[in-house]
Amino acid sequence: MADLRDLYQEVILEHSKAPRNYRELKAADHKAEGFNPLCGDRFTVFLEMDGDSIKDIGFQGSGCAISKASASMMTQSLKGKTRKEAEELFNRFHGVVTGQSAENGDEPALGKLAVFSGVSEFPTRVKCATLAWHTLTAALEGTQEAISTE
Repeated sequence: MADLRDLYQEVILEHSKAPRNYRELKAADHKAEGFNPLCGDRFTVFLEMDGDSIKDIGFQGSGCAISKASASMMTQSLKGKTRKEAEELFNRFHGVVTGQSAENGDEPALGKLAVFSGVSEFPTRVKCATLAWHTLTAALEGTQEAISTE
């Protein structure tokens, strides 16, 4: 278990140091801002939609290692997915990081996002892990005001 936890920490740190899709999308037709007042994390999520599918996705902002890695891995996981698939993945991710459900063989795999399963042991970090996801939801819904984890 310690080896697996070490691997998870390495993946999170690597995505935090070199986040994927960390850019503003000039062609974005959806965007939202989100912040976590507890720790100061702040991100903007940019979406370029093609009908009901996420053609491209990016983010910018600043935050702790967990929030930045979560945003990075979220963008990798959602590019090319439909709105419905994005919502389903967020629900599975949220269930795992809050400890409400476990990643198991009965539900579709989270893939690399499973590295965040240990967050459930640290309730104050759940908001860090889910900030980008809540911001994504706001972007998909066309929410104009910034969203907060509080």
